[in-house]
Amino acid sequence: MDPLTKIRACLAMVMLGLFLAGVTAFPLLAELNLLSRWLVGADAPLDPEAYDGVVCWILTVRAGLETTYAAYPWIAYGTDWLAFGHLMILLFFLLPYQEPVRYVGVLWVGIWASLLVFPLAFICGPLREIPWYWQLIDCSFGVICILPLWIAIRETRKLPQPPW
Repeated sequence: MDPLTKIRACLAMVMLGLFLAGVTAFPLLAELNLLSRWLVGADAPLDPEAYDGVVCWILTVRAGLETTYAAYPWIAYGTDWLAFGHLMILLFFLLPYQEPVRYVGVLWVGIWASLLVFPLAFICGPLREIPWYWQLIDCSFGVICILPLWIAIRETRKLPQPPW
């Protein structure tokens, strides 16, 4: 596979991840209701205290969103902006997709953003009482994103470089 094709495949993976992260941030409560029923069964109680581990955490988040959205529906607007942010970040990767040598700096910004997921998760996670295993799941997105970006940067070095 030639370098440009590899770069575009790697960036397509990153952009797909950003797209999925973005569009799935809009219907959070509906997704959590579906996930909760899938995890515990259609007729099982949705009381978080009846479970432990990840199931307890998912049901706790679902209950929190359900209560919050019922009393303050406008709070979901914050996650709408989170979704929008993911979709806007995706657009920046269109530049190196088209011209990787010229826009390799965008790839480096992506690497740094992926690395900065770690301090955010490990500083804000405990402050917000996020379980440690969920902080690790959040960090996994940074890890997953670094590899295709690194490959894209490596492959960009194989392309003809500008004379400046």
